[in-house]
Amino acid sequence: MNRSLRLSVRLVTLVVVLFCLQLHAASWLPYGPDGGDARAFAVDPHDRSHLYLGTATGWMYESRNGGAEWKRLGWIGKRDDLVLDSIVVSGADSKRIVVGAWVLGSPDGGIFLSKDGGVKWESVSDMQGQSIRALTPSPSDPKLLVAGTLKGVYQSNDGGERWKLISPAGSQELHEVESIAIDPVDPQIIYAGTWHLPWKTVDGGQHWANIKQGVIDDSDVFSIIVDPKDPKTVYASACSGIYKSQTAGQVFQKIQGIPSTARRTRVLMQDPTNRNIVFAGTTEGLWRTVDSGTTWQRTTGPEVIINDVYVDPTNSNRVMLATDRGGVLASNDGGNSFVQSNAGFSARQITSYLADASNPATIYVGVVNDKALGGVFASMNGGLNWSQMSSGLNGHDVFSLVQGPDNNLLAGTRHGIYRLQGAVWSRVDNVIFNPPPAPPAKAGKKTAGRTTATTAAHKAQEASTHKTTAQPAHAFEAAVNAFARGGDTLYAATSTGLFESVTSGQSWKEVPGFEPKSWNFVAARNSTVLASSLNSAVVSLDGGQQWTAIKLPETLDQISAMTVDDAGGLWVGGRQGIFVSDDKGATWQTVKDLFLRDVNSIFYDVASQRVLIAAGSKNTIAFAVHLPDRKIQYWNTGWNLRMVRSIGDHLVGTTWFDGVVIQPRMVDSKEMASH
Repeated sequence: MNRSLRLSVRLVTLVVVLFCLQLHAASWLPYGPDGGDARAFAVDPHDRSHLYLGTATGWMYESRNGGAEWKRLGWIGKRDDLVLDSIVVSGADSKRIVVGAWVLGSPDGGIFLSKDGGVKWESVSDMQGQSIRALTPSPSDPKLLVAGTLKGVYQSNDGGERWKLISPAGSQELHEVESIAIDPVDPQIIYAGTWHLPWKTVDGGQHWANIKQGVIDDSDVFSIIVDPKDPKTVYASACSGIYKSQTAGQVFQKIQGIPSTARRTRVLMQDPTNRNIVFAGTTEGLWRTVDSGTTWQRTTGPEVIINDVYVDPTNSNRVMLATDRGGVLASNDGGNSFVQSNAGFSARQITSYLADASNPATIYVGVVNDKALGGVFASMNGGLNWSQMSSGLNGHDVFSLVQGPDNNLLAGTRHGIYRLQGAVWSRVDNVIFNPPPAPPAKAGKKTAGRTTATTAAHKAQEASTHKTTAQPAHAFEAAVNAFARGGDTLYAATSTGLFESVTSGQSWKEVPGFEPKSWNFVAARNSTVLASSLNSAVVSLDGGQQWTAIKLPETLDQISAMTVDDAGGLWVGGRQGIFVSDDKGATWQTVKDLFLRDVNSIFYDVASQRVLIAAGSKNTIAFAVHLPDRKIQYWNTGWNLRMVRSIGDHLVGTTWFDGVVIQPRMVDSKEMASH
């Protein structure tokens, strides 16, 4: 069979396989850990208990019981970088939802429209690629919407399907629009807050006026609200504080009472039943006034970063906050006290996973970007429920987890190694570094064809001498990228070297023989240890006593994952797929009929004697290669997985930004036949 025909057969096989995968799709179920970044609320005007919640990963959630429980509704744009800060549910048709999105660090974004209650979404062509920073409907005309973008102010008169620019094109002043408000009676009156100052039009955008009297120059205007009963009363929040106007924006007065440290007020929200009560959601907690801004009181801790505030129009005692890292907080006493209300909502970015050696139903995960609200989470029932166990981690990101021979846990963080002692983590600073290399010896005189410079034996003796004089670091703050355990020895791949511990992680010493370098991965099984940077690798066949550099597959440009199996087989993966070496790295092969790219994770599951693989940021398939026959299994999880592991007779996966997902039951998988 010629090469082109063989390639055609393989392509047809791949198409058939992917088609079968779709036929046997069985989406796994999300189980937390609850929390993460929550961005914006919206309420169904026809059902006040039906709420929507926007995230920073493109996911839309909904609640049918007033925010007590949440479930994923739709993935907007099928991308994980869309920040959903603006949600509008049509007052005429609750199935019609318009969302404004933007992308962190980019002018990208867009407006998306759903006509089936948020299940399916389409991008609105007029606003494709626009960074949507504000979106609001007219209180008097549900078909009229106004959006604020980095380019200016846009308006739609047909419920969000078509848009036109109503601010001056190319304006050097009226751009970077962060907030929008529309007069409750006259939709021609529109307020726009920019990264500089507030603006106003009274004729639907034909003419605009800068309304800055009383406002400190160069104030970013984050939020504007208009009193629904008295449109002359306007509140505006800015980086310079909170302002109030009783002249429809002609003159503003700065409201006293909120300290300057909390002046970045991201959102203002007026109680719909008591107009004297206004909430200010800031980067340092929630503030509330009950006297129209004369005095203010903070009702949460200063650590709470608030993105949105929702007040139930039928019960003003019910107040909810969308927060950074903490998800949704709910109050039933008008904002005096709050508790988490995150059941079903998970926007966690999980980077590490560990099953307890003595109780496989007990699992641990490490998260990043959530500071004091993240760290390590534990589940005692296979991932169905989670509790935070991060005391002592100081808000550090957790990159890796491992369990020592004494069953104690260790966490590899952005700033060193932590060991769990009781319920508190303590940093391990008993870390011994190799001494810096000795300066090269000067060349001596030649004698009988040799030099009098240091011989290899002398060099080895010098290295041994230097090794004994190595000193412990006073504070080990390297990024710990990966852990591995081989027998009773632990290994740590860090940004400053490769380390090992024979004391269950209580003390560590740098593995000798390597120049200082950043190590990204390490894997061990029995006496075989494999470690690598992104572009090079070393292997030890005797438990770390001696190391040998190995040549990586020629077609692999960068390592993204690795493991070692029971037989000492070496597995590495990257953008080009999976490669296996059965001769300690001398040669590499691909796995027959395993068509993979962009490998995220490779893990050897000892109990089932199979290699579990997650690959591709857009791929939802989990793969397993059974040893020693290397037959392939697969499951369509319905999720973009970062890694996949096993618990008993079922699998569990971690997503890139949406927590843990679990295989609902042991479903039949299809074995891919050899061709």
